[in-house]
Amino acid sequence: MVKHPKGSKKLLNAWAFYDWANSVYTLTIASSIFPIFYSALFFDQVKKIVPAFGMEFKSTALITFLTAFTFLVVSFMSPLLSGIADYVGNKKSFMKFFCYLGGLGCIGLYWFSLDRIYLSLLFYFMGLIGYWGSLVFYNSYLPDIAFPEQQDSISAKGFSMGYIGSVILLVINLGMVMSQDDGAAKVQMMRYSFVSVGVWWIFFSQYSFYMLPKGVSSGHKVTKDVIFNGFKELKQVWHQLQDDFRLKRYLVAFFVFSMAVQTIMLVAVYFGEEEIAWDDGDHKTMGLIVSILIIQLVAIIGAVLTSRASARFGNINTLIVINFIWMCLCFYGYFVITPIQFYITAGSVGLVMGGIQSLARSTYSKFLPETEDTTSYFSFFDVAEKIGIVIGMVIYGTIDQITGSMRNAIFFLFIFFLIGIILLFRVPRKRIETKKST
Repeated sequence: MVKHPKGSKKLLNAWAFYDWANSVYTLTIASSIFPIFYSALFFDQVKKIVPAFGMEFKSTALITFLTAFTFLVVSFMSPLLSGIADYVGNKKSFMKFFCYLGGLGCIGLYWFSLDRIYLSLLFYFMGLIGYWGSLVFYNSYLPDIAFPEQQDSISAKGFSMGYIGSVILLVINLGMVMSQDDGAAKVQMMRYSFVSVGVWWIFFSQYSFYMLPKGVSSGHKVTKDVIFNGFKELKQVWHQLQDDFRLKRYLVAFFVFSMAVQTIMLVAVYFGEEEIAWDDGDHKTMGLIVSILIIQLVAIIGAVLTSRASARFGNINTLIVINFIWMCLCFYGYFVITPIQFYITAGSVGLVMGGIQSLARSTYSKFLPETEDTTSYFSFFDVAEKIGIVIGMVIYGTIDQITGSMRNAIFFLFIFFLIGIILLFRVPRKRIETKKST
C-alpha cells in the first residue's frame, strides 16, 4: 500500500468515503425504514405497549431509553479503547471492529420481533454502538490527514458523500418496499433492507480502511497498565482545557446544542409517525419517506452552504445563526399537525442538520492545540457528545413515557438551543491561553 502524505487528495477522499459507507445506518436504521418497521409491529395495538425488563414501556419510550443506554456504554467504552489505540498506535483496527460489529447488528435486525424482544434489542444495540463507536476513531483522523485550512471543506464533503450514498441505498430499499401491495410483504422487504445496510456498510468501508494510515505506530503491546490509559488521557485533556479558554468554552457550548440536535435526529421519524395526522397507513409510510428524502437532499446543500458561510463569517458566528434556526424550528415543531407542516419542517431541518454537524466537528478540530495526540482530544469530544445525548434522550423519553405524547417532549429542546447560543457568544474568536504560574 502506498502511503499518501497529509493533505493529499486521495487520502482526504478516502477518509470522506467512510461517510458514504456508514451513513446508510443513520438514514435507513436510525431515521427511516426501521422506525416505520418498528411502528408496524404495533399495528393491532391501541396503546403500543412493550413488556420488557419487568416493566411496561410505551413503544417509542423503550427505543429512546435503549438508545440512551447505548450512548452511555459508548461514552464509557471509547476512552478505554482510544487509550489503547493511542498507546498501541493502531486506531484503524478499532475503527474496523466497530464497523463490523455495527454491520452485523444491522443484518441481525432481519430477525427483529416482539416475540424475541431481548435478542431484537441486542441487534439494535450492536448497530447503534458499532456506528457511534467507530466515529470516535474516524473523527480523530481529521487533523491527521488534513491541514487546518482543508478541514472545513473535507468535513463537509464527508457529510455530503454520506447523504448521497445513504439516499441511493434508501431509494433502492424504498423501491423494494413500495413494490409490494400486501402489508406483510412490505415488512419482509424492510427486513431485507436492514441486511442491505449491513452489507453496504462493511463493503464500502474497505476502501477507507485500505487507504487510511494505521496510526502513529509505537510498537507497544497492550498490558493491564494501559487499559485505563484512555481515562488518564481524558483527565490530562481536561487539565489542558483549563489553559485553553477558547476550546473549553466551545466544548461547553457544543455539549448543550449537540444534546438537542442529536435528540431531534434520533426521534424525528418516531415523532412524525405518532404525532402527525396522516390520512391512512399508506399515506403515513409514503409521507415519512418523502420527509426523510427531503431532509437528506436539502442537507447536502446545507453542508456546502455552511462551509462557505464559515469561510466568510467565521465558524462561531455561523454556528450561532444555525442554532437560532434550530431554536425556531423547535418552537414551530410543537404546533406541527398536518403533513404539509411536517414537510416544511423536514426541509428546514435538512438545511441546518448537515451544516451544524460538519461545522461542529471541523471547528473543534481547528481549535485544537498543536499535538499528535488527536485521538485523546477527539475521545473527549466524543464523550461530551454522547453524555449529552444520554441526558437529552432520557429527558425526552421520560416526558414521552409520563405524558404519553412526544409533542410535549420536543418543546424542552428549544431551551437547549437558546442556552447554546448564549454560550457560543462567549467563545473567543481567537485563542486565549491562561498559563498557570509555576
